Amino acid sequence: MPPTLRHLLQPLNLAGLFTMASVGLTLRWVPAAEQATAVALLLAFAAAFLARDLAAARWPALGHVLLVVQPVLALLLVRLTPELGTAQILLVVWTVVAVIEWPVAMAFTAVLLADLATWWLLHQGGHESPLTVVLLYAGFQAFAALCAYYARSAEQARDRLALVNADLLATRSLLADAARDAERVRVARELHDVAGHKLTALTLNLRALAAEPAFAAREEVRIAQLLARELLGDIRGIVQAMRDARGLDLATALRALAAPLPKPALQLRIGDDVRVDDPACAEVVLRTVQEALTNAARHAGAGMLTVTLQRNGDELHLAIEDDGRLHGQLRPGNGLAGMRERIEGAGGRIAFAISPRGALRIDAWVPA
Repeated sequence: MPPTLRHLLQPLNLAGLFTMASVGLTLRWVPAAEQATAVALLLAFAAAFLARDLAAARWPALGHVLLVVQPVLALLLVRLTPELGTAQILLVVWTVVAVIEWPVAMAFTAVLLADLATWWLLHQGGHESPLTVVLLYAGFQAFAALCAYYARSAEQARDRLALVNADLLATRSLLADAARDAERVRVARELHDVAGHKLTALTLNLRALAAEPAFAAREEVRIAQLLARELLGDIRGIVQAMRDARGLDLATALRALAAPLPKPALQLRIGDDVRVDDPACAEVVLRTVQEALTNAARHAGAGMLTVTLQRNGDELHLAIEDDGRLHGQLRPGNGLAGMRERIEGAGGRIAFAISPRGALRIDAWVPA
């Protein structure tokens, strides 16, 4: 199934379309002269309802405009059929979407204005009990609004919990790596200090023994000397390898950050010569990518975030770019400001730019 069609067939959209179809069935009682206009208004409302859902992610401003158009179309249908009493159901559908998309105070104000306009239109149309009808549908709107509000709150709480969990998993990965790194250093130091010292003493004693005329010609002494030298060399090689293996697993931590987000997906490119030993440096990289993921998901509607980490002399070069599109001019907010403060606090520098295709690009250099 195409992604657009799958998006349109979400439960909320299906419920809304079913409700609109039910309203459409009642339009057969509209006078024949006004029936075509009534159907056109209903179809326009349905088109605005679906178009808003498609436009909201990529063009937020257009999504808000279409959300304002919907009650206008519903009120025009109320004006056309004041005695029918079914056009107000469209305002209940619109209320659900308004509560989900707008701040509570803004949505409440918009619904109140729409209800006042409904009362005025019914009153002007000669309805016998305009206030009763408005209060009846206001009750439906309040019930639908509360359901939508609590559903949105639960979804936001779930998303926050998923992000916190991802943050904890990423931090735990870094801490585990740091602990393993410290343990490797301790073992390497013990091997060097204890085993290396005793093997050196054993080699010196074997050399002294070989200098004795009674043992100089013994093959066993020569072999013991050879084994002691080889074992000492092996231990030194193991110690050096354990020290050289130091480095935190940034790739695992970064993928843990992106795992709970439905989008953007994370495309990670880490150079073979990149090794981060300092947990503080790893934390800076981790938090910078985390903020970039959040920005790409909230503001750019991106489907993919590409993170490239390369060594550049004594610095790590972190390049981040998404495949979304910024709306309007680049105006750094709290997220980007916090990113800059974190990078500069670590002795690095950061630059923000807009790529030729309109996506945000972040370049950061961190001492490592």
